[in-house]
Amino acid sequence: MIDPYEVVETIKMISSEHLDIRTITMGISLRDCAHPDSEQLCTRIYDKITRQARDLVKTGEAIERQYGIPIINKRIAVTPIAIIAESSNGNCVKVAEAMDRAALELGINFIGGYSALVHKGYTGGDRRLIDSIPEALASTSRVCGSVNVATTKAGINMDAVAHMGRIIKQCAALTAEQESIACAKLVVFANAPEDNPFMAGAFHGVGEPESVINVGVSGPGVVYGALKELGPDADFSEVAELIKKTAFKVTRMGQLVGIEASRRLDVPFGVVDLSLAPTPAVGDSVALILQEMGLQKCGAHGTTAALALLNDAVKKGGVMASSSIGGLSGAFIPVSEDAGMVDAVRSGALSLEKLEAMTCVCSVGLDMIAVPGDTSEATISAIIADEAAIGTVNNKTTAVRIIPVIGKKEGDSVEFGGLLGGGVVMGVNRFSSEAFIKRGGRIPAPIHSLRN
Repeated sequence: MIDPYEVVETIKMISSEHLDIRTITMGISLRDCAHPDSEQLCTRIYDKITRQARDLVKTGEAIERQYGIPIINKRIAVTPIAIIAESSNGNCVKVAEAMDRAALELGINFIGGYSALVHKGYTGGDRRLIDSIPEALASTSRVCGSVNVATTKAGINMDAVAHMGRIIKQCAALTAEQESIACAKLVVFANAPEDNPFMAGAFHGVGEPESVINVGVSGPGVVYGALKELGPDADFSEVAELIKKTAFKVTRMGQLVGIEASRRLDVPFGVVDLSLAPTPAVGDSVALILQEMGLQKCGAHGTTAALALLNDAVKKGGVMASSSIGGLSGAFIPVSEDAGMVDAVRSGALSLEKLEAMTCVCSVGLDMIAVPGDTSEATISAIIADEAAIGTVNNKTTAVRIIPVIGKKEGDSVEFGGLLGGGVVMGVNRFSSEAFIKRGGRIPAPIHSLRN
């Protein structure tokens, strides 16, 4: 039986603490769509996506109405297009346009998988796909891309790291009139997960089934509200215990929605990604959770320790609430999407270097960071390399979604809109990394990768 208090508590979480299902994401394998003729390839991809996901949006909306749980995004992730388009010598951008048309037809928010996995080296298809990313993301509205440049097992492909610095700058230039928005749809990964439901880094891994439903939950506002009620006198053991219990409740809701969507769509249920995903809404902020633990501002000394506690407690609470946890799972720190993070940057409390330290213990990496438009390709590549090193050495996922906003300088305001939010352009280290990036080659895997 459900206790009446639990009903009231859930209503409060949804109505005033921004509790929602951030996304239900259908993963779709496109491996059977490969064809040497690019027109045939695009037709096959469009047809399969629209056939497999034809009921995704209406099913999500029906679950929302029945259970009263907001489901903010309905999304699709597909097999990395570099793999599917390998045998086709056509223009990869046409594939992106076919994906975009399918997304528009279905009414979904984003479609991910314009991706390549090059952590140990390139194929011809990988190079064609990566070189096409700027045009593909600039000419479409719902397509997202990602490139995995490192793994703990393989090390860091520094040629790919340098390549992505150039690609990000090209993305920025092609969408200069829209605050370089194409960069917000591109993620560079180390140890990319195959079942991540969150954009822009979602793709359907080659080890995944024909199709699958993965769910991403949210809940920073709920955790923040619970900590405010706990008060400032509680010790960290009590704080951790409260976050665990709260994460259990949030994840349980994600499990319910995932199983129900799976049943109605007749598609296997995959994972719940129990990441705390903030929004620009006031109060729905990871930064505010950290400040509620006693920090004057996010970025003050102690921030990394507070984030480590939060991330660990979220995982411990969430893992007991779902039959399968996956994706990224933990706490996100996307600067432009978190009102508390934006405020911390504006006040001078939070720097790029501090964010890098925080990525050692959070569930992703440097996310939605706006930097000056004249930031060099080498500097962007070096930032990617640093994050890849953190990921490979710590055997965790790290990522970079950085936006060199053309025409903007440190301290300027930017606005991306919607869940992408806006904020302040952050400064970067003014010293050059160009000679470092020019070396190329591969940084070997760390010694602890030898586990077989």
